[in-house]
Amino acid sequence: MNSKILKIGLYSLVFVVGTFASYMLFASLAPVKSSPKTTSLTPTPMAQAQTGYLVFEGPKTEICPINGEKFSVEAKEKWSTRRPLTVMIENHLDSRPQSGLMNADVVYEAIAEGGITRFMGVFYCNATQTSTQKYDVGPVRSARTYFLDLASEYADYPLYVHVGGANCSAATPDGPCTTSVKAQAIEQISKYGWNNKGTWSDLSQFSLSYKACRREPDRTGETRDTEHTMYCSTTELWNVAASRGLTNLTEINNSSWDKKFRPWLFNAEDKSVGTTVNTISFDFWGDKAYAVTWKYDAISNRYLRINGGEAVVDFNNQQQLSTKNLIIQFVKESRSIDEHAHNLYAVVGSGTGLYFSNGQKTEITWSKADRQARTIFKDKTSGKEINFVPGQIWIEILPLGNKISYEG
Repeated sequence: MNSKILKIGLYSLVFVVGTFASYMLFASLAPVKSSPKTTSLTPTPMAQAQTGYLVFEGPKTEICPINGEKFSVEAKEKWSTRRPLTVMIENHLDSRPQSGLMNADVVYEAIAEGGITRFMGVFYCNATQTSTQKYDVGPVRSARTYFLDLASEYADYPLYVHVGGANCSAATPDGPCTTSVKAQAIEQISKYGWNNKGTWSDLSQFSLSYKACRREPDRTGETRDTEHTMYCSTTELWNVAASRGLTNLTEINNSSWDKKFRPWLFNAEDKSVGTTVNTISFDFWGDKAYAVTWKYDAISNRYLRINGGEAVVDFNNQQQLSTKNLIIQFVKESRSIDEHAHNLYAVVGSGTGLYFSNGQKTEITWSKADRQARTIFKDKTSGKEINFVPGQIWIEILPLGNKISYEG
């Protein structure tokens, strides 16, 4: 009996020792799996930033009609089969860092509501560098009527990307419309024919598949509320447009998108000509979180963007947002025109502004005859149309009387 117990005990000991030894050997060879870490309150986009941008080789000989910059023949072959893509991108604190603004040819900024600004990027030539496998632009937000006026400059039926927008809403199902007619962006889109068969250029996310746009709540490394998480693929948006008969041509009438397009002038040299203004600063409605500073960098001959006191980067490539050309356009503001606190900005009409390029400041005038007309900027002194430096253009739409600070 004692002999049996002894043997059983011995076998058990050998089993335990063998099991422990095997475990230790496996643990030493297996990859270490760390325990989950608590997400930092500070976004960490660098660790998750997207990669894989297309690179076009060859001499840059082809001029982009929208920003005047030179690109390769291969790049032109891509953009010449498309029409410009205009995309609403938000600027709420929880939307930062945004994706894709670096690849826009033109960026407009204006207040959406409550002093919070919104961007509209115009994507055409620069966007040919975007990888075909990314949701490369966003967060995408809702439409506003004054942005429709600006988008209308970029095609007979411009591709307009958004997530819903101001419409004829009512407090009760049978109640009266509570949105001012002037602010009803969704109704205006329909009125302009952007929802019609053959001219369906409206790219509302509600009508798009997951392949074109999707929610990415933890894209930046910090979980965001749903409204700040919609990202879209420029490549797939152009594919959707093509499926609707909208390429560089409008299939229904075989007309080119740019038949009436009026390019700006791009004859200015891209070089510093002696800095007179190093820093341009302003805010919107006094909210410092949306205060903007542009700092001139003479080495790159670019203006670097700072928003809310912090350098602004594009999440896609971690580069600080910058521009060759900065326009300040003063327009009439109409605040809170209905119970939804919608605002209006009179971008159709005429007014004054400022233009910054090559480290210099120029006082300008602007005019836009109607919704589909091109906004023309002229030197206030000479009356001649301004010549942009080839490259990206930022247009800051500010209320009349907004204070601008300069540092030389």
